[in-house]
Formats: sequence, C-alpha cells, structure tokens
Amino acid sequence: MANVNAWFNSLKSRLLLSAVFMVLVLLPIVGITIIKAYQNHMEAGVSNELTAYSYSLLAVAEFEQGQLQMPEVLAENRFNIGQSGMYAAISDLKNAQLLWQSQSLLAITLPKNMPSPKVGESNFSTINIDNTEHFIYSFSVLFSDINNDHIVTLHIIKEQSSFLVLMAEFKQQLWLGLLILMTILLILQYVWLRWSLQPLSRLTAEIAAIEQGKSNQLSNHYPLELQQVTDQLNNLLDTEKMQRTRYRNALSDLAHSLKTPLAVIQGYVKATNDKNAQEQIDVMNLMIEHQLKRAQSAGHAAWYLGIEIAPSLRKLVNSLEKIYRDKALIIDSQCDEKLMFKGDEADLLEILGNLLDNACKAAKSVVSIDIQTMGHQLVFIVEDDGQGIDPDDVTKILKRGKRADTYQQGHGIGLAIVRDLVDSYKGTLSINTSSTYGGACFTLTFNNKT
Repeated sequence: MANVNAWFNSLKSRLLLSAVFMVLVLLPIVGITIIKAYQNHMEAGVSNELTAYSYSLLAVAEFEQGQLQMPEVLAENRFNIGQSGMYAAISDLKNAQLLWQSQSLLAITLPKNMPSPKVGESNFSTINIDNTEHFIYSFSVLFSDINNDHIVTLHIIKEQSSFLVLMAEFKQQLWLGLLILMTILLILQYVWLRWSLQPLSRLTAEIAAIEQGKSNQLSNHYPLELQQVTDQLNNLLDTEKMQRTRYRNALSDLAHSLKTPLAVIQGYVKATNDKNAQEQIDVMNLMIEHQLKRAQSAGHAAWYLGIEIAPSLRKLVNSLEKIYRDKALIIDSQCDEKLMFKGDEADLLEILGNLLDNACKAAKSVVSIDIQTMGHQLVFIVEDDGQGIDPDDVTKILKRGKRADTYQQGHGIGLAIVRDLVDSYKGTLSINTSSTYGGACFTLTFNNKT
C-alpha cells in the first residue's frame, strides 16, 4: 500500500496515468464511432441498391384482368438463380397474400411477418430467413387496371453475408490500425513526459549534488515555471553560506577576545595560589568551550557530504585504548564499513569522542559501541559496565538549558555538547540502563534517508 501511495504521489506517474487513460479511452471511443458511421454508410448503400432494383421490377410489373403479370426472366440475373442471395417478392397489402416471387426464392419459405408500409412509403430493415439475417426493402404501390385498383407491396431481399464479411474486415483493419496508433501515442506520450519533466529531474540531481558537496548553487537554465524557485533556492544558499561565515568569524573573535583576559586572571590566581578561584576559572573555560561548540553546531550548513563512519571510529578507539591503557578496557566496536553519516566529520568525531570518552571514564572493564541502520535511521548505541546514570540525572541531562557542570561525574560537559550536536542534526538522544553490561546505555538516532 505504501508503494502504491508513493507511486500516485509522483507527478510523473500521475501525468503518465492521465496520458494512458486518455489514449486507452478516447481511441476506442473514436474506433466505435468510426465503425458505427461506416456501418450506417454501408447500410445506406445497400438501401439505395435495393431501391434501384425495386424501380426496375416495378417498371416491368403489370395487372391484366386483375392478375399480376411479371416477365419469366428478369434483367438482374441473381433473381433468376436459386438461393443466389438476392430475392424479390410481391404481396397483396390488404390480405398479405403472396402474388409473385422470383425464381431465386423457389426453395426458400418467406416468413409471414413481412413489412407492410403504407402506399407510397418504403421500409428498410432486416429479416431472418432460415436462421440467416437478410436486408429487406419494402415499397407499397397502387396499380390500376380497367376494373380495379390493386395495392401491392414489393419486397427486395438481400442476404447479409457479404455485408458482414466487409464489416468484419473493416473492423479488423480499424482495430489493428488503432492498436498501432495507441502504441505510437503511448511511446510519444512517454517521451514527451520525460522531456517535459527533465527540468525536475535535473533539479533533483543538482540538489543532490549540493547536498553531497559537489556544487554550491543551482544552474539558471530552467523553464520560467521553475526559474523563480531555483532563484529563491540560490538566494537561500547564499544567505545560509554568509550566515555560517558570520558565525565562524564571530566565534573566532569571541575566542580571541576571551583568551587574553582569562590568561591574565589565571596568572594572577596562580600567583596567589587561590584554589577556589582556579576552580572557577576552569569551570569558566569549560563553559566557554561548551557554548562555543554549541554556537558552532548551530551554524553548520544544511547540505552535507556523507562521510564514512568506520575510519573515524577506528581512529577514536585506537586513541582511547592508549589513553586508558592503565584501566585495561575492552572496547568492542561494531560498524559496517559502508555506513555513512550525513554530516560534518568534525561533528561526528565530537559526538563519538565524547560518548566513548565518557563511557571509558565510567566503565570498569568493558565499553561497547554498535552503529547500525534500522530502516531509514542511523543508530549509535554506546554502553558500558559502570555504575550507570541515576534516572533523575537523566531527566536533567536531556532538559535543554541545564547547566553542564551539574552533570554526574564521568558524563560531564561532553554530554552537553553531544546533546546540542544531535539536536542540530535533528536527531534524538535517549539514556537508559544497559541490559547487557548493567551500566549506562546511550542511544542516538539520526535520519539517514537519502
């Protein structure tokens, strides 16, 4: 069902479906209309043919002493040959008595319900004779002799076999032609749709290139309907780039402006050997570092080139094994070589470094990190066998705006940095107790959909 909904959500699919519907519905309607018109034309031709035969027969018909007189041999030879498919008969209009029939009708019995139009009128219809469909043209006329007036109806009958063969051949050729036309139109519609939607495909490709860091802006070669959108996107990219530059410049200026005063204060404190003041200066350094990291993460670009996770993870694990060599920690890392992080490498190192460093500080003997994909999500799971984190502190850690220096020992300012970086990537952070090792379990989830 999800795939069907996604298919119907596609503009290309909707246009293609509309084109197919138009072709598959309209062309059959056109075909039926043409067949009907052709059939009417053919029937009109048969009617005219039978009308002409009726005039030729009426021209040779006479009444003498109340009796109908007809030639033994008619000019149209098919009336003289039995079961030729062309028949003629004359009946009395008043009592429907058959007065004369052509030699071609000698072995055929006519039905009793023959058409009987009024005098001077004609009727063209179909009639079934011996389970075979025939055309019949009936025309009623008045004959006068010396004694009486005679009202008779002339019937000209023609078998439909040749007509049906012609109609069948015409239908076959027409449907074959329409089928070929349908195929050509569908191919042309598909090519036309691809050509018409090519700018959208190109726009998608260019946006993907920007996201992957291969390009900085969209090109200007788009139709008028898309030009305004691409111009606005380019303006947005320029604005975003300038904002990042301003962020970095401001951070650099702030770092330099704070470095000298803090150095002077720290020198004075060392001279006075004031431990309390030194402790507060260390806290200030940590807070400044945290806030600078936080502001830097908020100034990142929205378009990222994906980076491989495994190499960065190996570097961190190697470094931590050396740093915590005295604790003889076992750092178990699981990460597929193909996994990509849709973000900045520095941010990935900051996240992994802080999580693993905190875990190594809290762990007794084992630290585990497992990075995997679940559907369209990238999941980081970091566990240790330390004392874990108190549930009350978990609530404080996850609450935005909480001071970093109030966190539990072993999960300090680094976790605040991780939290803000995860938020900047619109990820989620959850803290639980490890069911495997009994210590803390940190789970980070990022949307990894391409």
